[in-house]
Amino acid sequence: MRKRLQRLSVLIRKETTQLLRDRRLLLFILGLPVIQLILYGYAAHLTVYHLPLAVADQSRDARSRAFVAALANSQFFDPTLQLESQAQIVEAIDRGQAKVGLLIPPGFAAAADRGGASVQIVLDGSDTASVQSGYGAAALVAQQYALQLTASRLARGGTAGSLPINAAPRVLYNPALIDIWFILPGLVGLIVQTLAITQAALIVVRERELGTIEQILITPTRPLELMLSKIVPLLALCLVAMLSVVAIGVFWFGVPFHGSLWLYFGLALVFIISSLGLGLLLSARASTQAEATQYGLIFMLVGILMSGFMYPPSAMPAGLRALGGLFPVTYFIRISRAIFLKGVGLRFVWSDAAILLLYSLVVVVAAARSFKPRLD
Repeated sequence: MRKRLQRLSVLIRKETTQLLRDRRLLLFILGLPVIQLILYGYAAHLTVYHLPLAVADQSRDARSRAFVAALANSQFFDPTLQLESQAQIVEAIDRGQAKVGLLIPPGFAAAADRGGASVQIVLDGSDTASVQSGYGAAALVAQQYALQLTASRLARGGTAGSLPINAAPRVLYNPALIDIWFILPGLVGLIVQTLAITQAALIVVRERELGTIEQILITPTRPLELMLSKIVPLLALCLVAMLSVVAIGVFWFGVPFHGSLWLYFGLALVFIISSLGLGLLLSARASTQAEATQYGLIFMLVGILMSGFMYPPSAMPAGLRALGGLFPVTYFIRISRAIFLKGVGLRFVWSDAAILLLYSLVVVVAAARSFKPRLD
């Protein structure tokens, strides 16, 4: 064990020195604009349908059920949870089980007949596309339903009066709908994954082309030790980059950070390891630096579009959602937004954290196994 630690320490010092001396620019790929156009064509949907809706119907009458049915029939909302209170709605949004909450107070039918019924729409302010679509759709459905009730009242010989329903949307976590609050938590993950994959994807194949891999192959260094030695320097670099981005976002752009810094950077550490492992896996399987760069660019492009940073996964076909699940940034963006804006703890993001941890273990071991301790 002591000899292994000594070998690992020497390799880490070597990799750190080499990393500080040699920085390469990314290469542009001719096919990148074509791939980008195809992916945008499938993934770019500004209007989000079938938002998961949590309903707390405290009235439980025919009018309230008809209003929920009107929301479901609009195709913008899918009632998935039946709850009892506003607190349960907020908790469901915190857990990621719903994007929109509907609170119908008691006596809804009687208040609608008097022309003074109100419902509350609770929206997840950490997801810009869901907020924009849910906000407009809820207001439109409520207005149309109110007009139907008014027309029905006129048909019975009543007076028009005011609209019988008043929808009062409430946006959680970002009530002013400030764009940078939406963007920054996801941007942190994209910047770090880009740095990790591009640097790691070149690191093994570069040594093959330069011939320095021969010096390592004649030593008793094991593939896993080699992979770990290449991860550690890059890990420190990515942590510094992440800290810089978070600091600029909080202190320069004024984005509030509501969660635990220790939890955030602890899970970020797991995310960085998974991204570095993915880059090393690409590097171990590539034959040239150009090939490794192409792999890295493709993975970055697909990860950016499929991760949920730009477009919500609910607006994508099932196949693209499954493709997005192959990238660690997909899970970290959800973690980052939840901790950054919602201030939730580990019990709300443990599933994404567990996937990242498992992802890290699998991809690092796969990279070590893919490394060929031969020159052929």
